[in-house]
Amino acid sequence: MKVAVLSDIHGNFQALESVLKDIEQNNCSKVLCLGDLAMAGPQPRVVIDYVRSQKDWVVIQGNTDKMIAEFTKEILENTKKNFPVMANALLDDILYIEDDRKEYLKNLPPQKELEIEGVKILMVHGSPRRNNEDILPNMSLKQVEEILDGVDADLVFCGHTHVPCGYQTNKKQTVVNVGSVGRPMTKEPKACYVIADIQDGGFSLEHRFVDYDRETAAEIMRMRGFDGAEKLAQMILEPTERHI
Repeated sequence: MKVAVLSDIHGNFQALESVLKDIEQNNCSKVLCLGDLAMAGPQPRVVIDYVRSQKDWVVIQGNTDKMIAEFTKEILENTKKNFPVMANALLDDILYIEDDRKEYLKNLPPQKELEIEGVKILMVHGSPRRNNEDILPNMSLKQVEEILDGVDADLVFCGHTHVPCGYQTNKKQTVVNVGSVGRPMTKEPKACYVIADIQDGGFSLEHRFVDYDRETAAEIMRMRGFDGAEKLAQMILEPTERHI
């Protein structure tokens, strides 16, 4: 069975549309989504509506989904200290996204365990420990094994960092960061997701990089109009850093 695993759409419907076409062309029969549907992107309402209409998708909650759904002034102030543009984006999404969509984000599970073709899978957003913990390239295997301590899954899918990578531990566990559909933070600004081909208790994995209409996505982002929207639009065109 071919399974598509995607994360961190961040309201970028142009990127999502192109990824969906690639998923169809590769004959994937299941989609797993690791959260962060909205915040700091062009069309959060459109993305939320599309994802929640897909009844056969398995979807979990990302850290920004939780921030939007459980918004407080404290969350805003903490974000503003470190990432002022992201704070402005959060505040704008709070005003822009209606209550029923926030309720959908609120009710998403933080993690999900499932089994496909004899392979035990754990879906998380950041890590098994926290929804905002980074799993990045160039970590030591010891660090990764500490993060996976107590996890009995064969295969762990994560996102959050917007930087694809993967590890296999000494216990033969595999953890894969699937990258980001809507806000890739690599030198290559294409949307990124993973195809897992799972059969008879084994699997192979491929990161897919998909081009999309970045100019349109950036223009819609600019039209959001809040302080920092132009910077976020530019990052769609030319990613330079993970957070601003």
